[in-house]
Amino acid sequence: MSPLGRISRALLAFALVVVAGTVGYLGLGFGAEDALYQTVTTITTVGFREVHPLTGLGQLFTMVLILAGVGTALYMFGVLLEALIEGHLRHHMERRRMDRRISRMTGHIIICGWGRVGTASAQYLDTLGREIVVIDRDPERLRDLQHPTVIGDVTDDRTLEAAGIAHAHALISALDTDADNVYVTLSSRALRPDLIIIARARNDGSMSKLMRAGANRVVNPQLIGGRRMGSFALQPHVAEFFDVVMHDDSLDYRMEEIAVAPTSPWVGHALAQMRLQETSGSLFLAIRVVSGQFIANPAPSIKLEPGTILIALGTPDELDAARRHVKP
Repeated sequence: MSPLGRISRALLAFALVVVAGTVGYLGLGFGAEDALYQTVTTITTVGFREVHPLTGLGQLFTMVLILAGVGTALYMFGVLLEALIEGHLRHHMERRRMDRRISRMTGHIIICGWGRVGTASAQYLDTLGREIVVIDRDPERLRDLQHPTVIGDVTDDRTLEAAGIAHAHALISALDTDADNVYVTLSSRALRPDLIIIARARNDGSMSKLMRAGANRVVNPQLIGGRRMGSFALQPHVAEFFDVVMHDDSLDYRMEEIAVAPTSPWVGHALAQMRLQETSGSLFLAIRVVSGQFIANPAPSIKLEPGTILIALGTPDELDAARRHVKP
């Protein structure tokens, strides 16, 4: 039995003895307050005095109560002391505080699987100031982790709900096997049809399965790593520039996407009319139109539609200014 189960059982047994003792003394003619007082002083071995003189039946009842109650009280105090010494209560209270913290989070990122891929994803998201909840079935992996955690089987819907999937912005499935990633993707999509799901694939054949399961994007770390190594071999400066811009904290520049909302004042206007670089200082690189096509260095005459994605390069302040300019 778990430590919390033992504590609950001990408290229940103690409460039953107190109730039984109080009822017994009530039957012997004690008042309610006197009956409770006599019961507590008896089973805790304090025994200041007898509230009322006891008959032979009262003495017999008191002896039975002492034999049953003292053992129960000692067992309860022993279980509580053991829990305090071993830290079970502290761990339970910390778990409760973490659960309350997760329940208040909105727009956070859930990372399923705390391996190398999950750790790298969390490090990048942490540099952007995003809140993260990590799920893993191995408590040792999550020990001393600064992010809120949920210990459990991620293929169980209750585990995803405990991680706050109802209010999350996105979920990253970085489990060890493609089968688990497919299952988590299916479960997450069923719980949240509008959730952004990024899934890891070990094999090329699993990528199509994950997309059909509901993933928005599927990433094969080995494939991406191999392509980056090839690009470093042929175009090292270009590859390093993008690597630094996207992942290196030492450079103040970032590349981010800005969505044109339906309420944006620039809907229906040409790109040239926005004067994005002049107003914010950020560099406008490309757009992604509603059909999904990327257009690099787009013509100034292209008109903006709701859902168009602008890809810009700049400092965090410049990008914030660009976002305010596009969707004030």
